[in-house]
Amino acid sequence: MKKTDSYYMEKAIELSSKGMNSNAGGPFGCVIVDKKGKIVGQGFNRVTSTNDPTAHAEVVAIRDACKNLKSFQLDDCTIYTSCEPCPMCLGAIYWARPKKIFYGCSREDAADIGFDDDFIYDEIAVDLKDRKIKTKQLGQKKAIKVFQDWDSKNNKTEY
Repeated sequence: MKKTDSYYMEKAIELSSKGMNSNAGGPFGCVIVDKKGKIVGQGFNRVTSTNDPTAHAEVVAIRDACKNLKSFQLDDCTIYTSCEPCPMCLGAIYWARPKKIFYGCSREDAADIGFDDDFIYDEIAVDLKDRKIKTKQLGQKKAIKVFQDWDSKNNKTEY
């Protein structure tokens, strides 16, 4: 029997409930499915239980899928997440390069229960000198040397 997109979204929603009810973190879950319809990665939010602000459901699921697939790319995979990805997760998803994302709740739904990412979306558009967290370039002359070494490296794995 072929599983539908709704089936996989239900799995992501089940994970969001499981994580929340086990006090692992917020009410967010995610599954990643390969082109054959197999769940290759899954996760729920573990921010508070692991003291890791990056342990969002999507990041946990991406790490799981990449480990299982032995790849840093999720080509031909689909992500099902119980909520529209935050800016960090969206960045991680784009770096992983899946073919599609399905989400349940919107970012407005998340904001309604206290998970408001608008300040991050706003900060991205602000000039570096005007951001709330002060940001200053330091050590560029030495740091650029490593970039130059990377640029001329013959045996690198590009991504």
